[in-house]
Amino acid sequence: MGDRPTTGVTIEDLRAELDAIDEKLLEQLRARIEKCVEIGHFKREHDVPMMQPHRIGVVQERAARYGERHGIDQTFLRRLYDLVIEETCRVEDWVIGRSS
Repeated sequence: MGDRPTTGVTIEDLRAELDAIDEKLLEQLRARIEKCVEIGHFKREHDVPMMQPHRIGVVQERAARYGERHGIDQTFLRRLYDLVIEETCRVEDWVIGRSS
């Protein structure tokens, strides 16, 4: 993780940067959920089962590898993806269960 000099930088500056990063993170999370809605429609239209355990493993493993490459705790990323996957499965299940 990067260290940079903070000479002339205020805590407010740093927090503003953090807020901007959080906004991007939330936008990406929203985009991911919207894509899962799209996938839910596809699964419903093509009679694909909602639960795809192998896919969950692929996503979690990719997150863990990313953490390893970038010095982010792999357990943290797996737990984070557990939450993300739980929510996206809920959304997909809702989409698939809706009547056409």
